Amino acid sequence: MPRTARIDIPDLLQHVIFRGIERRDIFLDDDDRGLFVERFSKLLTQTGTECLAWAVLSNHCHLLLRPHATKLSVFMRRLLTGYAVVHNLRHQRSGHLFQNRYKSIVCEEDPYLLELVRYIHLNPLRAGMVKTIEELDIYPWTGHAVIMGKQELPGQQTDEVLSLFGKRKQPARNSYREFITDGIKFGSRDDLIGGGLRRSANQFQSGEHGAYDERVLGSGEFVEFLQQATESRLEATSCLPLEEIIRQAATAFGIEEAMLMTRSRQKALADARAAICYLAVRHFNFLGVDVAKSLNISRSGVSIAVRRGAEIVKDKQALLDDLFNNSTTSP
Repeated sequence: MPRTARIDIPDLLQHVIFRGIERRDIFLDDDDRGLFVERFSKLLTQTGTECLAWAVLSNHCHLLLRPHATKLSVFMRRLLTGYAVVHNLRHQRSGHLFQNRYKSIVCEEDPYLLELVRYIHLNPLRAGMVKTIEELDIYPWTGHAVIMGKQELPGQQTDEVLSLFGKRKQPARNSYREFITDGIKFGSRDDLIGGGLRRSANQFQSGEHGAYDERVLGSGEFVEFLQQATESRLEATSCLPLEEIIRQAATAFGIEEAMLMTRSRQKALADARAAICYLAVRHFNFLGVDVAKSLNISRSGVSIAVRRGAEIVKDKQALLDDLFNNSTTSP
């Protein structure tokens, strides 16, 4: 059967799972785990990708990511290829390290974010790598210890998770730990890793069917939203070159196009670059690396600019309208 295309749209929550070939161990010792986590953390900060949860086991790994300017496929290729090279050199082996493609499941945030954080962070306990919740609190190879303040991982969004449990950090951390502990009794959660919304018999009887997609964990309405978003991005991608976005943005901001490629930090130039990054990545499906090259900025700079650009474009709504109008007529 042909492989199903991934849903790789910015700002979506993605549960990523990858395993060793033939389910063999891919992390043979703590040095392996340390090298992987170091590479993972650097990529998070370089690409502006957000991590909500993670767990490194022996033969597989779970990541809960929210990509922005850099597509998930690019992020994972850099992460896995880089680690495979180092691992094979270190252990004097050759050949494939990972089993097939990594698995990525797009997740609806409101009902599933915390459930996924809990599921992923309890993996070492379920696998017997730690015996108690107290050991898990300080276990260095999962994001739980980072949220508990026992470890550090630049790029992990600990404050976002804790904010869901309270405004003050320590009480929120206590509530978070109670939530994690309560999840032990649920055991393995196949409903969170299979892809697609696992509806119960009661939901089917009540007529709650909706759209279904094995690549998605969420409601029928969420699946339909993703289908529409994917179609819109494909249409936009085929219509407008990146050079045209840059040209029209320069016109809209009243600046010379060549000035956008300079290192100047003048506000008008910075705002124009942010608007271009936002439009190119979010609305026209360009890769962050391509935008970075076109504007002579770093890939992390594109990620930052994308976040700023959303507000700037609101003030230049005519720019967005013109781009979409012209995209329908451009060759």
